[in-house]
Amino acid sequence: MSAPELYITNFNKNFTGVSATAAAVAREQMKSMNLRMVGHQLPGCPPPISKKEAFQLSRDAPDGAKYSIWHVRRNPEMRAAIWARDVLRRPIKIVFTSSAQRLHSAYPRWLISKMDAVIATTEKAAEFVPNVKAVIPHGVDTNLFKPAENRAEAWKALGFGGEYGIVTAGRIRPEKGTDRFVEAMIKYLPHHPTCHALIVGKATREHQTFLTELKSKISQSSLTDRFHFTGECSPQRMAELLRACSLLIALPRYEGYGVTPLEALASGTPFIGTDVGGFRGFSDDGKFGKIIGRLDPTVIARDWMSTISDLKNEHSEAMRTFVETHFSSSKEASEINAIYRALRDQRG
Repeated sequence: MSAPELYITNFNKNFTGVSATAAAVAREQMKSMNLRMVGHQLPGCPPPISKKEAFQLSRDAPDGAKYSIWHVRRNPEMRAAIWARDVLRRPIKIVFTSSAQRLHSAYPRWLISKMDAVIATTEKAAEFVPNVKAVIPHGVDTNLFKPAENRAEAWKALGFGGEYGIVTAGRIRPEKGTDRFVEAMIKYLPHHPTCHALIVGKATREHQTFLTELKSKISQSSLTDRFHFTGECSPQRMAELLRACSLLIALPRYEGYGVTPLEALASGTPFIGTDVGGFRGFSDDGKFGKIIGRLDPTVIARDWMSTISDLKNEHSEAMRTFVETHFSSSKEASEINAIYRALRDQRG
């Protein structure tokens, strides 16, 4: 049996935004490539092998190529791949995807400098890393994220109550702006009695106090029954929530890229976001989303209803077409695979 062409590493046991994008691309790549997942399981992907097993399998190059590819996305993954290539002398090339729109600290910069190729997800991210071979935006699985046939019925089926929902998604922590969402919804919900708020994601141990403070604010506002903390969701559940909700709110203080607005748009759901990551490009100059500058909760809450009215269901297919054309995981995988092909046949 031929050696694998591709090793996709996932050393983080938590399901993060990086995990979601890696999984979406891997599900496309496994259709045409002999690949192995290394580390922790990703949804819809083959069962993973251990790092030790990956080192062993990498002793041989795949048939018809000089090298196999290790695609890494985190510091420990870069470190393992460098060990395999430079110490164990495995015939591999290392590809790293970078989304950060700020200068990495010294150690990650050193690791990145040892990569055979770097893929940046935005032009801005490309400014902060060396050896960028291509700018390839993250995409989403448009087979999974798709509009509901009837949004009102989809919302009702979720069982949260009310007539429609507004959702935010991501790790519950200050950087992701969960507190901004809560404060604005506290302003919004009393004037819109049929609306409920969903907070999708989990708080890790270091952010439990932050979560407790959010729940305390909600309790003091007497709106506890209209806020719903779902915890971390599978991709399938996330898709159900996004196609049922009327609006996604994404108000992070920093975001390297941020895939949830694209998942929402593929589901026919508009978004409001801060001007971070790739959000402005996702909005298509305000056609499918609103980028806000003023973060006063009252102003944000006032804008939400107008956004729901302006960008509601009749635009859902246009939103989906926009994502399919520019930000699908199949398009991302195709462009990444072209980088792999060039590396596999390199001399030296």
